[in-house]
Amino acid sequence: MQRPHFSSLTYAAVWHGCQTLFDLFYRTEVAGLENVPADGPFLLASNHASFLDPPIVGSYMPRELTYFARKTLFQGRFGKLISDLNAIPIDRDGDSDLAAFRKVFAVLKNGGALLVFPEGTRSSDGQFGTARSGVGMIACRAKVPVLPVRIFGSYDIWNRTHKLPALHGSLGITVGKILPPEVYDPGKADNDRYLSAAKYILAAIAALEPPVTEAV
Repeated sequence: MQRPHFSSLTYAAVWHGCQTLFDLFYRTEVAGLENVPADGPFLLASNHASFLDPPIVGSYMPRELTYFARKTLFQGRFGKLISDLNAIPIDRDGDSDLAAFRKVFAVLKNGGALLVFPEGTRSSDGQFGTARSGVGMIACRAKVPVLPVRIFGSYDIWNRTHKLPALHGSLGITVGKILPPEVYDPGKADNDRYLSAAKYILAAIAALEPPVTEAV
């Protein structure tokens, strides 16, 4: 794995701390890290079934990521922390938050990497949900590669019905091959261009196999 370089001590500390905790409490397997671009802008697109998904993905990636977070979270010390972790505040109805999208395009223009969830929200049952057009819009307008990533096991550890995470279980993270714009973007001739792109990206995530066994 390429040696990660972080822009702040806070990001580095949280990255190392989260990875240590996941390795301590869970049987964690990761595959495909060689597919992560060493530099340049890209979207990291993942399935979303747990509260833990952002730190799970972020703490095992050898690239610093930028995240979305609800505006209501940007209060007090926690707000300062997630700001230091490159979080971009976004309205609950994120597809219409123009200010957030402007910040996103600035991050990508400067060569950054953005974590996105094509489903838009956490799964209610651990299964894949429906793709939303927001991710397709970002990808098609920014014209950046998309890196599909699938997380296995996080739903069982901490989902919508759990007040606290389980302190045991298995986690799997599979990083797929990069998707260039010409692969996922159907072009302007498609009346549902952004939604079609989002569906393609979500299907690429769903096609990824667990790093060890189906039991992960």
